[in-house]
Amino acid sequence: MTGLQLYIDFIVFAFGAVVGSFLNVCIHRMPLDQSIVLPPSHCPQCDQRIRWADNIPLVSYLALGRKCRNCGVRISPRYFIVELLTAVLFLLMWLKLTQWDEPPVHGIYFLKAPIYWMVIAGLIVATFIDFEHYIIPNEITVGGIIVGVLLSAVYPPLMGAHTIPVSVVRSGLGVLVGGLTLLVVATVGEMIFKKEAMGMGDVKFLAAIGAFLGWQSTLFTIFVSSLLGGVIGLILVIGSKKGWHSRIPYGPYIALGALLWMFCGNEIMKWYLGFIRG
Repeated sequence: MTGLQLYIDFIVFAFGAVVGSFLNVCIHRMPLDQSIVLPPSHCPQCDQRIRWADNIPLVSYLALGRKCRNCGVRISPRYFIVELLTAVLFLLMWLKLTQWDEPPVHGIYFLKAPIYWMVIAGLIVATFIDFEHYIIPNEITVGGIIVGVLLSAVYPPLMGAHTIPVSVVRSGLGVLVGGLTLLVVATVGEMIFKKEAMGMGDVKFLAAIGAFLGWQSTLFTIFVSSLLGGVIGLILVIGSKKGWHSRIPYGPYIALGALLWMFCGNEIMKWYLGFIRG
C-alpha cells in the first residue's frame, strides 16, 4: 500500500460521501414527484436554504449536533447513514476492482468502477424509498433498464463481451430473465394468495439489475433475496401486531442480493457448485 494508493482510496471515499448526499435528495424528493435539481438543498421543516458549510457530507451532520441550524429540528439519521453507506460501498468496490480481484482492472476496464458505482447508487435509492413508501420509482427501474442496455452497447466489457452485439444481447437477456422470472413469481403468488403478492416495481427493478449485470445475476439475486426476505420477513411478521397482513418491502432484499453478486457472486457460486459435487 503506497501513499498514492491511500490518497486515491480517500478520494474515492470522499466522492462516495458526496454522491450519498445527492442520493439523500433523490430519496426525499422522488416519491413526492419533486425535482432533484431545483430548488437547492433546504430544510424540509423551515424551508431555509442550507449553507454550503452546513452541507458537507458526514461532517456537517455531526458538527451541527444532528439539528438544523435555523429551526433546531432534529435531522433524520438516514442522511448520515446514506452518506456513510455510499462512501463505504464505493470504496469497497474500488478496492475489489483495483486490488483484490485477480487480475485487477487496468486500462479501459477502469470504466467498470463508475458504472458499478452507478448501480450501487441506484440500489441505495431504491432500498430507502421502498422502506419508507413501498414503491420503487420508474426513474430507477425503467431508467435503469434503458441506461444498462445503452452502456452495454457503449462498453461491451460490462457484459464480459468483446463485441457490441454480444454485449447488447447479454444485457437484453438479463432484462428478460430478470423481469419475466419475477413476473411469473408475482403472478403465481397472486393466484395463490388472491391478492397482489409483489409490486411491479420489484419486477422492473430486477430487470434493471439484469440490464447492468447479466442474466446470471438475476437468478442469483432472486435466490438470495427470497431466502433473506423469507427469514427476515417471518421474523418481522411474528413481531408485528398486524401479523400475516403486514406489508413488507421486497426491494431492499433484491438490492442486497445484487450487491452480493457484484462483490462475491462468482465466488459463492463456485463454492456452492463445489459443495453440491462433494
